[in-house]
Amino acid sequence: MAAKELSFAKKAEYFASNLVIRGIIGAALLMPYRLRVPAVGWVVSSLIAPLAGWRKRIRENLALVEPDMPKDEVEAICRAVPDNFGRTLIEIYSGEAFKKRAIAARISGPGLEALEAARAEGRPVILVTGHFGNYDAVRASLIARGHNMGALFRPMRNPYFNAHYVHAISQIGEPMFEQGRRGMIQIVKHLRAGGVLGILTDLTFGAGAQLDFFGKPAWTSLITAELALKYDAALIPVYAARQENGLDFEIIVQEEVTPSDPETMTQTVNHGLEALVREHPGQWFWIHRRWKGRRWN
Repeated sequence: MAAKELSFAKKAEYFASNLVIRGIIGAALLMPYRLRVPAVGWVVSSLIAPLAGWRKRIRENLALVEPDMPKDEVEAICRAVPDNFGRTLIEIYSGEAFKKRAIAARISGPGLEALEAARAEGRPVILVTGHFGNYDAVRASLIARGHNMGALFRPMRNPYFNAHYVHAISQIGEPMFEQGRRGMIQIVKHLRAGGVLGILTDLTFGAGAQLDFFGKPAWTSLITAELALKYDAALIPVYAARQENGLDFEIIVQEEVTPSDPETMTQTVNHGLEALVREHPGQWFWIHRRWKGRRWN
């Protein structure tokens, strides 16, 4: 949404929030990398998350899908999730310092062989990922390894923030495809040329299918599977798990999804992400309204 289409009150709200974000980022960038990343993680977890109501939303999501989780584990996740978000945000703005960490990340998993085989064959690849760890670490790592990787992104609602955010993610690697008709045309061209495309699909998408995620129905986009089937692309889930030191990553390339039908393939992706989140619950963005507007017994 363009700034001129917003009401005066909404523009003022977005302008003010962007000033706060830019202030935090600017101050953090004056610090050494190894200090700025945990510092911003702390600011977001300890100051912003409580004010923004994020902890309440995390508790609600966990109560829905993990009602028997011990209270101390819930509270630990309430602290870890915004901390990871803060770290991810400042890493994206840290340019070469972040890229060096991502490039140095260990890459493993059963899908790595399929990824390299597709490159050797000139076959397109769709890397499906989610808001886990730092998803941009995957992009930086694979671009450095010589993969022609582009990414689909959704513009932020705040136009003032979006302007510098898009610039920051573009510095990690290009091409970038903006969600919409023009972006889809560019994606098709990229895939037909044998390129690699990264897409995050763990947000609620009402036009998709109601698939299982953590034992509850969640509206899920089928776009990655549909594109893979249409353009004979390998569909491979991939994630960047943050390591214990909070600064480094491991790139986990899950097994290539067997071609079948879009719903079956996408359900396989959901199960793979769920398994990873269960292993590292503080690294997934539980703040999202993944089960939006629905509650089940």
